[in-house]
Amino acid sequence: MAWNEPGGNSNNQDPWGGRKGGDRKGPPDIDEAFRKLQDGLNGLFGGGKKRGSETGSGSGGGFGLLFVGLGLLLAVWLYSAIYVVDEQEQAVVLRFGEYHETVGPGLNIYFPPIDRKFQENVTRERAYSKQGQMLTEDENIIEVPLTVQYKISNLQDFVLNVDQPEVSLQHATDSALRHVVGSTEMDQVLTEGRELMASEVRERLQRFLDTYRTGISITQVNIQSAAAPREVQEAFDDVIRAREDEQREKNQAETYANGVVPEARGQAQRLIEDANGYRDEVISRAQGEANRFTALVAEYRKAPEVTRERLYLDTMQELMSNTSKVLVTGDKGQNNLLYLPLDKMIDGRTSSTASPISGAASSTSSTSGMSIDPSQVDLRTRESR
Repeated sequence: MAWNEPGGNSNNQDPWGGRKGGDRKGPPDIDEAFRKLQDGLNGLFGGGKKRGSETGSGSGGGFGLLFVGLGLLLAVWLYSAIYVVDEQEQAVVLRFGEYHETVGPGLNIYFPPIDRKFQENVTRERAYSKQGQMLTEDENIIEVPLTVQYKISNLQDFVLNVDQPEVSLQHATDSALRHVVGSTEMDQVLTEGRELMASEVRERLQRFLDTYRTGISITQVNIQSAAAPREVQEAFDDVIRAREDEQREKNQAETYANGVVPEARGQAQRLIEDANGYRDEVISRAQGEANRFTALVAEYRKAPEVTRERLYLDTMQELMSNTSKVLVTGDKGQNNLLYLPLDKMIDGRTSSTASPISGAASSTSSTSGMSIDPSQVDLRTRESR
């Protein structure tokens, strides 16, 4: 039988335990549960009317929710207040907007919202690249690409002194680069002057950043290969090729000079040495002749006839040793015989000296002191007869 059929006991058969009297052993009424929850919220936020026993139960539920909420807030606060600083990092803590401390590596805590924390990596190198058209000293427009490598050297200055330090770095880089390029000629910017320009830009940029107290340290500045604008790129390429040809011609000329100049210097030195040797030879020969004449004078004074005869013989021997003809004289009353040594004459044409002829001449003699081969004398005598 259904619980709501006529004639039945509806109170005993109420599946929800009945709403009017009887033992309520089933689940509580949904309206009652919502009412208790509402009373608890009213007690938590101080709203609504409190009646009898309902007031006590609402206050107890409100304090429990309050404690739970405070616990959650405390957990969230601790989660955000406790932080870890890495070995490569530093943290700056501001309290009420003023600098409080710089925190090193480790586990730390700060107290928001009265404290503010700025945590940055101070050892990692960062890079900033820039490229733009600039005017050189000789009024030429070129495009210069630039890369700046930097790191944070003072985190306190980096956080407090400049609002946007990296933006200030970009502006300072642009100013330093334009100043250096504007004081350099185009040839230096396009060719071998880039390293010097990079050094000058780094020094000037670091000076700007130190003046601003940005806390940034420049580690390196790289100026890549500069180029002309696209509109005049072909003309610039022609200029560069012409400059390369000029440099090649200079190198070839220097190579030729390095080969010719030392050779010419060697020849000049050889001529100088030959002249010095000739001078020394002439001086020595003159001194020897002078000494010989001095000694000859002394001997001539001692024996004039012997000395005169000896001089005559020496002179004739010297003259006869340089001729290819030999005159042989005999006794008085006999004809003189002219001796032609044909074999010696032929040999003399192929040799640079007349030593064989002088040897032949020395082998003959006359009554004036020259030695004569007897067989040759007899042969010429018979022919003359």
